[in-house]
Amino acid sequence: MAAPEPDAPREPDALDDAATDPGPATETDPGADPHAHRAPEADPDAEADPDAEAEAGAPAGREPVTVPSMSAGPDFVLRPWEMSDLPLVREASHDPYIPLITTVPARYSDAAAEAFVRRQWERAATGAGYPFAIVRSRDRRPVGAIGLWLRELPEGRASIGYWMVPSGRGQGVTRAALRTVTSWALRDLGIPRLQLFIEPWNTASARVAVDVGYRREGLLRGWQRVGDERRDMAVYGLLNTDGLADGRAVTAD
Repeated sequence: MAAPEPDAPREPDALDDAATDPGPATETDPGADPHAHRAPEADPDAEADPDAEAEAGAPAGREPVTVPSMSAGPDFVLRPWEMSDLPLVREASHDPYIPLITTVPARYSDAAAEAFVRRQWERAATGAGYPFAIVRSRDRRPVGAIGLWLRELPEGRASIGYWMVPSGRGQGVTRAALRTVTSWALRDLGIPRLQLFIEPWNTASARVAVDVGYRREGLLRGWQRVGDERRDMAVYGLLNTDGLADGRAVTAD
């Protein structure tokens, strides 16, 4: 899992798949202590949502954006959130880690889940970013979320966050989703720099980021509140001029 932007209203910035794709830039095993730093074997399917803690403070006057539908390989698609995605919110709310770094309700109710989905729509409507649901093609089941957050776009950078529920982990979903959004943001949107924030213990999520082409650039001490404490975050960056790890061109021109 990748963590949300520190001053964004908490929302999933990242979750990787446990086996083939590391989950949350901080995605933990269900049932584990959500306040404890995890061992490397913890599920890496969640990345802190960079836009989560600062959603409310987004600058006024942004243009609304339209969230597209995109293929993330042969098995998954990325699409705008729908009210039919409440079962995904329910599963995410039962994870010990996802509600700590996102605005997924820790105590599920249909009303709280509907409010969560409306927040995703509002993010697009206010230009805060592009929130996607990650959906499995074969049965149309949503298994996670990924978002491209634009709060710092005037400075030439944007952040990505993602998370994956247990039923979607270990299938390469996170890697495919991160690669798809990264390539689209750099090549089609022409964003100069993308960044991820990942807790240092989450080696699986870090591995997914590096596989896609991100480089670890440093450690931000006490960068973000997770639950009841402030946690360090490793920052990973990818420039428009770097190119994805598989060599595909990503520059806008």
